[in-house]
Amino acid sequence: MYKNTFKDDEWKRSEHMAVRENVGYYLFTHQLMEVSGPDAQRFLDWICPNNIASLKVGRDRYTTILNDEGTIIDDVVVMRMEEEKFWVSTLYATNLDDWIYFHSDDFDIDFTEITEDWHMFSIQGPNSKAVMNKLVEGGVEDLRFFANTSAVMDGIDVILNRGGFTGEKFGYEVYCTPDDADAVQDLIDAAVKELGGKEVTEFQVFAWTLPTEAGFYYMRDLNGINPLEAGLDKNINWDKDFIGKEALLRIKEEGPEREIVGFEICDENEDYYIRSRQYGGPGEPVFIEGEEEEVGRVAKLVYSYVKNVNNGYILAKKDRLHIGDHITIHGTKCVITEKNWLN
Repeated sequence: MYKNTFKDDEWKRSEHMAVRENVGYYLFTHQLMEVSGPDAQRFLDWICPNNIASLKVGRDRYTTILNDEGTIIDDVVVMRMEEEKFWVSTLYATNLDDWIYFHSDDFDIDFTEITEDWHMFSIQGPNSKAVMNKLVEGGVEDLRFFANTSAVMDGIDVILNRGGFTGEKFGYEVYCTPDDADAVQDLIDAAVKELGGKEVTEFQVFAWTLPTEAGFYYMRDLNGINPLEAGLDKNINWDKDFIGKEALLRIKEEGPEREIVGFEICDENEDYYIRSRQYGGPGEPVFIEGEEEEVGRVAKLVYSYVKNVNNGYILAKKDRLHIGDHITIHGTKCVITEKNWLN
């Protein structure tokens, strides 16, 4: 991928910065699984390392899902819609459906994919709250982060969720039926543009540049690794049983072999080529300057429009790369950084 794919694309820049400086919105319906029944809470607490048992109605929680080897097979947001009904937001509903099927024999639950029943609009940025207060009957002043509630927009029933995938302090998701989607989009579009914001149309912006700038992962970044390697151990409740716990405890005791670190390109040469795992394949090998040993592979390479640098992630051998280290990737000079470019 060439540097200028992002740097010189003024359309991508304008959409990205609308979210960072004002407000932007986009339609990106994550796939949804609904899990319900008397044992729904107990089941989700078993397949998720994070604490689902303490999740109250109207609240959400981010969690990974692991296999028996402690490897991440999905990362999801669990939303408790009712006492015995949960939504699980994922990008891999077909795989999750199979996983639930093969692990649900001992639980009294029903589960089904409901993606086609809902459209989800994401409104993100400093002025997103003003947009929502304009659109929603009664406003959103009392809606806390990672909370969901039923609401009405111009007579249309919707479900609101405060959250998002951009790293913004204020961001909201609006779920509506497909029949109402056009009307809801017209309302959002008018309110956003009235404040000088815009629709975000580029997938690479709302799925890559915005999340990476905030240090977030796309599931593809997590393929084949465990939560300790990804720095997601804060999302693990070690005091309960969950699938993969035994293996993960062994990894914790021995120490993870790899870790994800941030990096930037600092070479003034504009004509480089670096492959990253996000496009498929293993990613470009990484070397410490002056050494011949391969210490990692490029997992992601995008662009931070806030810092005006190409940035991304490296899946590296544990403790081999440290912030400030200079490395060479395919002949291009780079530096190791924090994994958050909004600090």
